[in-house]
Amino acid sequence: MSTHAVRVLVVDDEPQLLRALRINLNARGFAVTTVSTGADALIAAARVDPQVVVLDLGLPDIDGITVLQGLRGWTTVPIIVLSARGESVDKVAALDAGADDYVTKPFGMEEFLARLRAAVRRGATTTATGGAPVVDAGTFVVDLEAKQVLRQGVPVHLTPTEWAVLDLLVRNEGKLVTQREILGAVWGPTYLDQTNYLRVYLAGLRRKLEDDPGSPRHLLTESGMGYRFVRD
Repeated sequence: MSTHAVRVLVVDDEPQLLRALRINLNARGFAVTTVSTGADALIAAARVDPQVVVLDLGLPDIDGITVLQGLRGWTTVPIIVLSARGESVDKVAALDAGADDYVTKPFGMEEFLARLRAAVRRGATTTATGGAPVVDAGTFVVDLEAKQVLRQGVPVHLTPTEWAVLDLLVRNEGKLVTQREILGAVWGPTYLDQTNYLRVYLAGLRRKLEDDPGSPRHLLTESGMGYRFVRD
């Protein structure tokens, strides 16, 4: 897809990194807005309406997770989190708060750009539709064409990555979709071993969609293998 004029909001308090990202993204046709504080990030997000956000966790004024949660209160824009902290607990916390991806500093620019492009693709509104566009699971209804989920008639707020995982499972109704198949389709080929991503996102989907998230009836785990979507 063309990256021309795709709006990117970059939030980081390191001037050199902000400059490097602005130069590299501008050179590839992105429209870049940069800010250095969490407060400015929340203001800029409302003003610019970005199509993807790059968010540093270590901000000087507001904790990055708090900013992330604030954004997730009103937008499903793809969010890539940056952090110098490589511990898995930080990654899980960021993903659980609604991040779509996690990049640990320092990082290679080409890998970062590949992840950014993947996030933009996940956030795009166009999707191939085939088969039945509306799937009624009983507890919730998935409209594949409209990219919407209703639970008891009320729209459910899903992030782009949550939707991508659910969409893949629903389109393969009744079939086992392996962990590697989901990781490759949603995150890309460099993520095939990142099974912790799946655990976090399936847990989040179950909290939003299942009556009893601890004993799911629709989004099932095949231990060590993958996941399966079934209707009532």
